[in-house]
Amino acid sequence: MTAWRDRWSGALPRIAVVGHDLAMVWLVWLGLHWMRYSIVPNPPSIPLWSTEVALVLAAQGVVFWQVGLYRGLWRFASVPDLWNILKASVLGMVAIAVGLFLYNRMDMVSRLVLVLYPLVLMGMLGAPRLMYRAWKDSRNERSQERSVRILILGAGHAGEALVRDLRRLGTYQPVGFLDDASRLRGTKVQGVPVLGKVSDVTDVARESAAGLLVIAMPSANATALQRVVVACERTGLPFRMVPRLGDVLEGRSLPGELKEVAIEDLLGRKPVLPDWKAIRDWLGARSVLVTGAGGSIGSELCRQCARHGARRIALVEIDELALTTTETLLRRDFPDVEFIPVLGDCGDPAVIGHALGLSGPEAVFHAAAYKQVPLLESQLREAVRNNVLSTETVARACRKSDVGTFVLISTDKAVDPVNVLGATKRLAEMACQTLAEGSPTRFVTVRFGNVLDSAGSVVPLFREQIRNGGPVTVTDPDVTRYFMTIPEACQLILQASAIGTHEAIYTLDMGEAVPIRLLAEQMIRLAGKQPGRDIAIVYTGLRAGEKLHETLFHADERYRATGHPKILQAEQRQVHASEIEASLLAMREASARYDCVVLASLLRSTVPDFRPLNEMALPALDSTTVVAFPARTARKV
Repeated sequence: MTAWRDRWSGALPRIAVVGHDLAMVWLVWLGLHWMRYSIVPNPPSIPLWSTEVALVLAAQGVVFWQVGLYRGLWRFASVPDLWNILKASVLGMVAIAVGLFLYNRMDMVSRLVLVLYPLVLMGMLGAPRLMYRAWKDSRNERSQERSVRILILGAGHAGEALVRDLRRLGTYQPVGFLDDASRLRGTKVQGVPVLGKVSDVTDVARESAAGLLVIAMPSANATALQRVVVACERTGLPFRMVPRLGDVLEGRSLPGELKEVAIEDLLGRKPVLPDWKAIRDWLGARSVLVTGAGGSIGSELCRQCARHGARRIALVEIDELALTTTETLLRRDFPDVEFIPVLGDCGDPAVIGHALGLSGPEAVFHAAAYKQVPLLESQLREAVRNNVLSTETVARACRKSDVGTFVLISTDKAVDPVNVLGATKRLAEMACQTLAEGSPTRFVTVRFGNVLDSAGSVVPLFREQIRNGGPVTVTDPDVTRYFMTIPEACQLILQASAIGTHEAIYTLDMGEAVPIRLLAEQMIRLAGKQPGRDIAIVYTGLRAGEKLHETLFHADERYRATGHPKILQAEQRQVHASEIEASLLAMREASARYDCVVLASLLRSTVPDFRPLNEMALPALDSTTVVAFPARTARKV
């Protein structure tokens, strides 16, 4: 009984709309004929109901239904609805003419009526819809007397759409726009006035009694956004921004959701446009395995693989909580993908062999690694065991199992290494290069720099320090680092893997180096505080293994363009396979004895570029060759 009542209550409004529209058709058809024949001396009799009227109603009603006039709601009537009404009216006129011609050769049907019919019918159907929407909007505006007054920065498409969404919610009241376009000055968008330029936000916010600022500039570059954020900060009011389309499509933001301005929005990273077709063609319906699947990069790689067509994903992770959390989230978001969790150390041949046997992967992404530079300086044995020996174990197992592609996630610190992390990652690259010789497995290495919000990065550290009231600790006023977002890094990893050739090393474009001091100041401001006044910045000095500036490219590795403008391929330097194999065997023996002295000696002798910072004079630091990422126009093949 309840289900029947629900269906009837849902159908009743649509029945009322259909009845209204057919009544308008009847009124227009008869009214136009009465007006047409009213000027005739002896007008013919026009009955209120006849077979001819029934045919008109039937023909027009069928056209209404086929055009889809009843799929929309009057509450949201707009220009597309008016276009549908015009289309239905014109097609209805054609259907009526055909039907009456077949019925009575259009006897007593005025040609003038047929011409005026679609125009008058459009007005009679569109006007009630727009009046109803205006009435509902006015009711919402009256209910917004106690709502939050919002000042919108940006009067483009995003701002216009935002006003419509806010009016539907009823809890926010748009009071004005600010936009630098002079042609918009003094105009109105969706009935909301454009009150001035973005730089006027302080005065306009005070005069309009705004309680919240919303930045509706999703396509603005980082420089423009920084300028807008600085203007918003001067008002002392909270501010939000409309999410970018890419964030909505990737599921990081909901449509219509207002998000806080994130630090990645201000770092100058231009949106990456991967070749999704190439990625899906390579990844689609494949089985893949990800080591370190519970980490920030590993878990996002799993998500990207699931999103772009992988049918089975094996998750190898040593941390049980990270494995459980990642698996739960993946199963929730991708119920059609098969996930195989494997708890264990990927450096254990039994564990990786078991995982390969369970999943039968065509591609393996090796993301498991230790990455904390200062810590690894005093933990040489674990750095070598995890970053070098585990990589060699996984790569050798992939080669033995004839896995199609092995992808090593490396780092920019492997270029001219000056710390244990860089040296171990460089040796891992060399080990993979050695195993690639004569192997059917395609070995691909991808290098990139720091990743925002990854485990152990400065961004979560700064965020926690700001939350606790400071101080924010920066190692040196001049230190710079390259940054990219986690999704961006993983997309480029997949892109490089899809286009990668045998024994390839790929370097991702990290953009411009970001001063860590500037990063800290921007994060403090985004939290609504002032650097130096509300939150102090303390300089602690460079930690063990850290240098002021990172190097992305090695002078001896010649780079050439790839099919993607954000990815370059490096020509591998020559290595001696027998020497690498002998060093790795000796490292395994020294690791088993926990002999760090031998491990340090082997690492330095096997990686000739490794020059620890504590043994380098200052001039040697400055002599490092830095190769800039070439402009796209300079990389045409």
